[in-house]
This record gives sequence, C-alpha cells and structure tokens, in this order.
Amino acid sequence: MTKRLSILLPLFALLLFVAAGCAPKAVKCDSPEDNPKHHYLSGMNLLEKGKIDDANEKFKRAVYCEDGYGPGYAGMAMVSSLRAKEAKEGYRQVDIDKAKENLKLAFKNASVLEDEFQAYVASIRVHTTLKTKNWLDQAENDYKDAMKLKVDENKLLYYEGREAAHYFMGLAFLEGREFQKARDRFSDVLGSKREGKWHEPADKGWKRVDKIVRALAGITVGDVGKEIALKDSVKKGDMVALLVDELKLDKLFAGRIPVKSQVDKMKPDFIPADVVNHQFKEEVITAMKWGVRGIEPEYDPTTKANLFMPDKPVTRKEMALVFEDVLIKLTLDDKIATAFFGHDKSPFPDVAATAAWYNAVMNMTTRNIMEAELSGEFRPNDNVDGAEAILAIRMLAQRINIH
Repeated sequence: MTKRLSILLPLFALLLFVAAGCAPKAVKCDSPEDNPKHHYLSGMNLLEKGKIDDANEKFKRAVYCEDGYGPGYAGMAMVSSLRAKEAKEGYRQVDIDKAKENLKLAFKNASVLEDEFQAYVASIRVHTTLKTKNWLDQAENDYKDAMKLKVDENKLLYYEGREAAHYFMGLAFLEGREFQKARDRFSDVLGSKREGKWHEPADKGWKRVDKIVRALAGITVGDVGKEIALKDSVKKGDMVALLVDELKLDKLFAGRIPVKSQVDKMKPDFIPADVVNHQFKEEVITAMKWGVRGIEPEYDPTTKANLFMPDKPVTRKEMALVFEDVLIKLTLDDKIATAFFGHDKSPFPDVAATAAWYNAVMNMTTRNIMEAELSGEFRPNDNVDGAEAILAIRMLAQRINIH
C-alpha cells in the first residue's frame, strides 16, 4: 500500500501541474478600454494638462495590463522628471534616479520601432526637464537616433508623427540658449505636415524664438538681459533689473541733475523687507531712489507693511506706465503725461479712453515702443514676456537717443 501511494502521489501531482498549465491564464485587464495603449494615451493627454499624478496612475495601469509595456515606462520617466524639477533638493535625486531607471526600462521593453521612437522622444523631454550634466548633448543624441528609425507614423499613438522629435528638440535647444538651432527644428515641423498635431505649437515656438533673437540683436545685452529674455513672464524684480542694468537708468537720471552732490545724497526712504536678501536688491534701491512710477513698493494687507513684491508678474499696462514715467523724466517733457487726455474713443477694443493707463498705452504705441496685436487688441492685463520687455527697452532707448 505504501509503495503504491509513493507511485501514485507523484503522478497525481504531475496531473495537477499539467492541468494548471492548460487552464486559461487570468486576464488582468479584460474590458475593451482597459488596455495598455488606451492608458498610455490617456496618461500622455493628462501629462499635457499638467495632471502628473493622474498621468502616472495611467502609466502604471498600462504596465500592469501588459507586463513590460515600454511606452508606459517612458511615461513614468517623464512624470519622475517633472517631480524632480519641483522637489526640494534633498528629495530631487530620488526622482532623478526613478526617471533614469524608467527610461532604461522603456528602451529595454521597446518591442517595436514605434515604441523605441517614443522612448527617444521621452528621453529628450526628460533631459530637457532635468538639465543634468551634458543634458543638451544627450538630448541631441537621442534626437538623432530617433530620426534614424523608419517608423509607421500611424502607430505613434500620442506623437502621431516623426515631427514630434523636431518639436521637442526645438524646445530643448530653446532651453539650452541655442536659438538658431531651436528655430531650425521648429521650422522642420512647419515644413512637414501643415495640419499636423505639432504645427501650431511649433509655430508659436518659432515666433517666440524669433522675438528672442530680435531682442538680443543690435544692442549689447548683459547676462541679466539674456536670462530675462527667455522668461514667459517678467516679474517686478526683472523689470527693475532691465531698467537699471540694460537701460542704465541711474546714469541717465543722474545726468539730468546738474549738481553731483545732490545725486549723492539721494536715497530711498526705506528698503522693503522682501528685497533685503533679493538678487536685485541694489537695482530695486536705485529704482526707488528715482521714484519711477509703476515699480514702487505696495501695501501688503497680510504683513501690514509696504513691500516691493519683486516676484509679482508685470502686466502690459503696468509696463506702459513704467516706461511712460521714464520717458517723462528723461525728456523733461511734462506734456507727455496728459498728451492723450480727452479722447472720446480708444483705438483699442480692450482699453477704454477713460482707463487710468490709456495715456501711457497711447504714448507707448504711437512711439512704437510697444505693439498691439494684429487684431487691434493691446492685451493690457496679459503678463509681459522677457523678449517683449527687452524689445520695448531697446525701442525706449532709441526714442531717447541712448545708443
């Protein structure tokens, strides 16, 4: 009996093993929409909207639905890079390491050329976000490798075309201050599919680079100006830095006062607490000394103190007011302050003739220091971008014959 059992038990175990192997595998994701491609595409769209946590959940689900789904790892790499960008210094390296590891997995699990292409574009985007050592060279190598692949563009789920690599390399060159190369890559996109997914953002990118190139050409712009030129939004501290460092405001204003001893005695009534340790402290003090309208300290109800608020974005109407005051002070022409009073109708649909900034807007636009849109709108409440501010500074300088 014992001998018979010793023979039958192994046979029984073998039968169970074979039966288990023949049984259908449990399906992880069984509904039509619950598939890796759907989750990857949803994740990319969420990433585009800035919803990185929701996007990450989609990428994780894509990898869960299909073990080793390469594009899912590419998506998680981009999420980790964005988290690293926002993380405090002590936690940043953890996310950087995650981004690099997920990129490796994206390439390792790229089962088709289209997955490999998407991994290369993800790598370009990760390098552009993280900006670690030699990041631009690495991004350019990824770009070149991506363009060597002969992919079926219909199978590029999110990117939809090879021109996506041109676009994101253009952004990388823009971030790396390689403006001509950035313009070339955006041009590559514009020269491919007229109605392609990346045509509109590439057109905006090209126009932005062109504006930056024009802003930096023709006059010697210092390091401060070069950094500010790339900003999407100029802050109050940036504006003061441009006026003092690029327009040489202190020297110009001092030249209008005949007695040097009077200039030496001039100083602001106080130094706002929020600029004591700011990088543009000296520039703020200089601007306050001359009392330039539009960049004075403001009362803060929270702290119940007058603060300069150097990180507050500057709007187009505020820049018009600042430049008008500079123009009045430098030309010694007080008539400028009331030149356009009494108008019944404004040439701008979004600036009323009764608005407090109407005169300033008219002074700037009639002198071509600032421009309106082709639609006729002035966009008074829009933030000023860096290139726009520098172009306006240059035109202001020409109007007062500085250069």
